[in-house]
Amino acid sequence: MRDVYQIILSPRITEKGTFLSEKQNQYVFEVARDANKIEIRKAVEKIWKKKVVKVRTLATHPKKYRSRWGKYTYGPKVKKAIVTLAEGEKLDFGV
Repeated sequence: MRDVYQIILSPRITEKGTFLSEKQNQYVFEVARDANKIEIRKAVEKIWKKKVVKVRTLATHPKKYRSRWGKYTYGPKVKKAIVTLAEGEKLDFGV
C-alpha cells in the first residue's frame, strides 16, 4: 500500500461539505486519481483513527475556461471522496 498522505491529498472545505459534516457526519476529501475506495477507507482510519462506514467517490471533469484573449484552457481533473464516519465520530481540521 502507498503512503496514506499520497492517497488523501487534502480536505475539501466548502459550504456543501460543511453542511454534510454537521448534519450527516460525512466529510469530503480530495484524493489521488488512481486511489480506490478500500485504500481511501484505510488511509482515513490510519490518519485520524476513526471508524469509516462508507466511502463514495466521484471524478470531476475539467472545467473549460475562456481567457481574455479568446483562448480556452481547462481546470484540473479532481477526484473527490465522500467519507461517512460511524455514529458519534467527528473530525476536526483545525480551521
